[in-house]
Amino acid sequence: MITDGLNPEQTLAVRTTEGPLLVLAGAGSGKTSVLTRRIAYIIGERRVDPWNVLAITFTNKAAREMNERIVKLVGKKAGDIWIGTFHSICVKILRREAERIGYSPTFTILDSDDQMTLIKQSMLDLNYDLKQYEPELIHYKISQMKNELEAADDVAATAKRSLLDQVVASTYRLYQRRLKDSNAFDFDDLIGKTIELFSEHPDVLQQYQEKFRYIHVDEYQDTNRAQYQLVQLLAQRYRNICVVGDADQAIYRWRGADISNILNFERDYPEAQVVKLEQNYRSTETILHAANAVIRHNSQRKEKNLWSGNEKGANIQIFAALDQEDEGFYVAQTIQNHVQNDGKYQDCAVLYRANSQSRAIEEAFLQAAIPYRILGGMTFYDRREIKNLMAYLKVLSNPQDEISLLRIINVPKRSIGDSTVKRLLDYAHEQELTLLQALGHGEKVGLSGRAAQAVLEFHRLLEQLADMQEGLTVTEFVSLVLQRTGLRDLYLHHPKEEERNRADNLDEFLTVTRSFDRRHPNRRVSDFLAEVSLLSDIDKGSDQEEAKVQMMTLHASKGLEFDVVFIVGFEEGIFPHQRSMFDSEGIEEERNLCYVGITRARKQLFITYCTERTIYGQMQINDPSRFLLEIPEDLTDRHVSNSMYDTNWSIGDRVQHPKWGIGVILDIRKQEEESVLQIQFQSKIGCQDVLPGKIRLKRVDA
Repeated sequence: MITDGLNPEQTLAVRTTEGPLLVLAGAGSGKTSVLTRRIAYIIGERRVDPWNVLAITFTNKAAREMNERIVKLVGKKAGDIWIGTFHSICVKILRREAERIGYSPTFTILDSDDQMTLIKQSMLDLNYDLKQYEPELIHYKISQMKNELEAADDVAATAKRSLLDQVVASTYRLYQRRLKDSNAFDFDDLIGKTIELFSEHPDVLQQYQEKFRYIHVDEYQDTNRAQYQLVQLLAQRYRNICVVGDADQAIYRWRGADISNILNFERDYPEAQVVKLEQNYRSTETILHAANAVIRHNSQRKEKNLWSGNEKGANIQIFAALDQEDEGFYVAQTIQNHVQNDGKYQDCAVLYRANSQSRAIEEAFLQAAIPYRILGGMTFYDRREIKNLMAYLKVLSNPQDEISLLRIINVPKRSIGDSTVKRLLDYAHEQELTLLQALGHGEKVGLSGRAAQAVLEFHRLLEQLADMQEGLTVTEFVSLVLQRTGLRDLYLHHPKEEERNRADNLDEFLTVTRSFDRRHPNRRVSDFLAEVSLLSDIDKGSDQEEAKVQMMTLHASKGLEFDVVFIVGFEEGIFPHQRSMFDSEGIEEERNLCYVGITRARKQLFITYCTERTIYGQMQINDPSRFLLEIPEDLTDRHVSNSMYDTNWSIGDRVQHPKWGIGVILDIRKQEEESVLQIQFQSKIGCQDVLPGKIRLKRVDA
């Protein structure tokens, strides 16, 4: 039976197949199992055709895992189910229907680097100063507008508020036109253009409504306006929509996610049924009680209470460090103890609010020879040589892709300098040609003999390669591109070893294409490029379980779990983050992030904070995080670093206080088993009592 082994609430969610269903799935409650079995139940028990089922996830990794589980339950039928991210589902639709909205099916998807290049190029063409107006901010605002479904022309027509608004509006308009001219989409376009397609062509929308009679959306609390609108359109006809999520894990407001989508589901679908999954299969009772206690302080949530049949487990260990070096030492020492007691490095994860916090932990790990891996560092696909190869493939797949062509027009060097490129671009734009077409008009552009020859030879090479695509597998074609362009030889024969190693990465790329060819025989290069372009950071990471401690931001930890978890930097201004401290919605999202962090731990949870911390060269003395105070004391063991205690103070010692500067100890007395030092400071603060157990004092030579 498909429902064997499920608890009553999970079984109810699986068998409730008709009409709208909201599954409130707490952390570690088996939501993936419920989703996969529900889809298998619809196909196996309800006899629904697999091509009438749609499942939307937030990462390709989650989609692959879901697909593998469904194959085990229903067999080869799973191949006809559309399972993927919002972006990959929209790519499939647009590949079929792009011509309806004026695009070729061979469109390119720009990665973040290419998007920034085009934003900067558009701003320069509009004579904007890139130092006065940061391109990253302009790009962020354009992305926000796209996620809110605000079209470029509409924004330009209403941009009268500030100079920045006008810069954003005009850049957005030109950026969008350049995308169109290049037959390219950015990530935000994939969803927005699919909605545009459905809005302008009701017959196409009806076709996909008929196709997707049963719709499933995972992580519904993370959907933005555009994603919400897409789901609403597709579900309009049959209303068999199942959304799974947890408002307590809504942590992406900064990138457009709207928690009201899940909170208002029953308003959108008054006939909706609601199932709560509250049994957690991951963590100890102690860890869950702590998570429940913290999240209860939020108001923007659906009430639920996680519980577990697991053992009570160890208390949460809370450690007050002197500073970030002391904090790093404690984490490293605790992990070494874990390994010496038959634990493994890969059992452990260190979570932090901001990437900048990793430095002190890394230094402690290096000193202790602890192997570690940072999730979210440079990935294989971010490497320069891989980006260059991808640019060649994009140009050969989509001749209108000006951005990719500009990247490799002189890689390897072929005597096509900046002045030549400028002339080609000017000519292309004047004659309304693509840059690739302009390459074939070298003599008309007015180039010198050598430059004209180089341009024509490059144009001939690209034309020949484009003609060779037919009949070749992706791997065969990529091998041909590497050989004919000289890209592999560029690195292979370089005098520097670091550059020669890049050739190995190009060879590794062929491993990726062979995998694609096995999974998708007879697919084109454009399909391969789409699959790679849509990989998220977590998808690009290694799937292999390495014998290393995992380090990552709290955001990156979502969806993962570890036996032993350290959350460092539990201080006001660090976590919750300074930017969120004076905004009630921001604080609630930070608390959600805290809940996510706590519930990553299966067996042991360690929380640390510092009494002082140096950030960007500035000393800070922060209070312990408010979230720390929300964890019941009876669930914790609290420790203070030995580094904070120096009992060898003497009257007359000259000391330095981190905030008040130099002073002299006038008196020493005991107060509730703690030393209290009376210090006369040279600063205006004068004479003050200081608790050396709470503040780091340094002796200063007289």
